[in-house]
Amino acid sequence: MPTPTTEEQKVSSGHVSGLEGLAALPTASGGIARLAYAKCERAGIRAGALLHKAGLTRVQIDDPQTRLKVVSQIKFLNLAAKALGDEFLGFHLAQAFDLREIGLLHYVMASSDVLGDALQRCAHYSMINNEGVRVIYRAAEHIAVGFEYIGVTRHSDRHQIEFFMTTLIRGCRQLTGRQLRPQCITLTHHRTDVPNELTKYFGCTVVFGGAVDEVTFPKMIERLPISGADPFLNALLRRYCDEARAVRAIKPSALRSSIENAIVPLLPHDKIRATRISSALGISKRTLVRRLTSEGLSFAGILHDLRYDLAKRYLSETGLPISTIAWLLGYEEVSSFTHAFKRWTGKTPKQLRLTPE
Repeated sequence: MPTPTTEEQKVSSGHVSGLEGLAALPTASGGIARLAYAKCERAGIRAGALLHKAGLTRVQIDDPQTRLKVVSQIKFLNLAAKALGDEFLGFHLAQAFDLREIGLLHYVMASSDVLGDALQRCAHYSMINNEGVRVIYRAAEHIAVGFEYIGVTRHSDRHQIEFFMTTLIRGCRQLTGRQLRPQCITLTHHRTDVPNELTKYFGCTVVFGGAVDEVTFPKMIERLPISGADPFLNALLRRYCDEARAVRAIKPSALRSSIENAIVPLLPHDKIRATRISSALGISKRTLVRRLTSEGLSFAGILHDLRYDLAKRYLSETGLPISTIAWLLGYEEVSSFTHAFKRWTGKTPKQLRLTPE
């Protein structure tokens, strides 16, 4: 069974110095994790053990000023969703909290003149709240708002991204006082059973297993006025945001997570080669190999471990047919995937589903 070495594992095992490790791990304000913890408590679930498994403590949860590692937040949300029996925890959490809890980012959007300006400022300042996810705003024939993971592997997340997407749409509706309907929502993770409440809430097609994490709106929404517009307050808040953004300067993405994020969308469509991935990352193959070697990693090892991790997630968290999972992982034949999975776990994919870990 492979034992992947993540950046977080390096820190905890002492392979990276404390300051270097902290600099390499993106942090977030932690509001989503705190909402999930509170929901567990209300449900009578003792969430202390879940926090421990995610590398978090009750002290961190109780202090809203303490930032949490994004990888720990994602892990805790996965654990909390399983404990609560809520496969759409992020979606549900995003509908129930006060948007003012977002803090400075919410207020700079709420005081903007029109929705287009608010969304651009959301994109510009998004990493104040979460260094691991960058919001991207594009205005062309349509308005598109996307989410890009920085220094964090995207494939491990479902609930955080669904929280972000729901909160974004809910926020647009509240700011404009209109029941805006997106044209389409695309998410890169896979789901098989999508409840009616989700499509009813968004009011549009929701595509899972897409190429990007993105929502598109009609062009006209960028000029919609915001009910709480205040240009003087907005100018002041933007200065505060600029200061906060400077403090939380964008950190370089971890090499391993960047490689994994580049590989995942290519797996079903092409034989993965280091040359293709190095090109996607904007570096030469030689530079990629040199940097991997300096970190004690190999391209083949990352690909191997990624396939293993994705296989376990797809088998346990989706109802996808095994043949589809084999294709998503880049195997031309189901038998090749079955043989590989049995080498990793001692079980076939079907046996794992019958006796989940």
